[in-house]
Amino acid sequence: MTFLDEAGRYLLMLRTMFSKPENGKMYWKEFMHQCSEIGIGSLGIVVIISVFIGAVSAVQTAYQMTTPLIPRETISMIVRDTVILEFAPTLVCIVLAGVVGSKIAGELGNMRVSEQIDALEIMGINTKTYLVLPKILAAVIVIPMLVVISMILGIWGGRLASTMSGIISAETFDKGLLMAFIPYNVFFAIVKGYTFAFIISSIPAFYGYYVKGGALEIGRASTKAVVVSCIAILFADYILSALLL
Repeated sequence: MTFLDEAGRYLLMLRTMFSKPENGKMYWKEFMHQCSEIGIGSLGIVVIISVFIGAVSAVQTAYQMTTPLIPRETISMIVRDTVILEFAPTLVCIVLAGVVGSKIAGELGNMRVSEQIDALEIMGINTKTYLVLPKILAAVIVIPMLVVISMILGIWGGRLASTMSGIISAETFDKGLLMAFIPYNVFFAIVKGYTFAFIISSIPAFYGYYVKGGALEIGRASTKAVVVSCIAILFADYILSALLL
């Protein structure tokens, strides 16, 4: 029953979130602030993770390819496809669920506990629209961009590791990148990015918005938001792979 209660309140929050803004300029300012917080604030961790993911993928792929019958260009093909299909959208978004999700849940939870949300509602402001909607829209716009950046940096990290460790030459790696390339894989990864971005922003916003108690409950709500978001991302990853691949 607890699951059904939370699912129902989550859907009701999403339904009442889409209403006409009271002040368009105020909402636009909040939206741009959230784009900066989510995008610029998460760029550093995305860059570090993406480069090392690509590098590790290249080294481990070369380690497993011990037979001389397989062309060396296959290493870059495997790195390219694994980074685009899985590592860039899924692993990066799981990390962002911890970085962005905990921040959203903690911010809204603090506003709920300190009665700032109640004060806004007394002023006649739809707090779901003002506080939650800009976060979701900003995440849906910015996180897919971070996924694209992660793809590029992941492939570049694999190329850098391959050439610096002497696994294959840069020319061989670049040749393998162009072999049997399927553009649909990039489209699939971006679709996953949009889906995961909605999960990363909406679920923590729900737990933060409806938190009850004090500071201890804020921490519990942030932890629960991250855990549920990660589970939802993995479940959505399987569903999208089964439907679109």
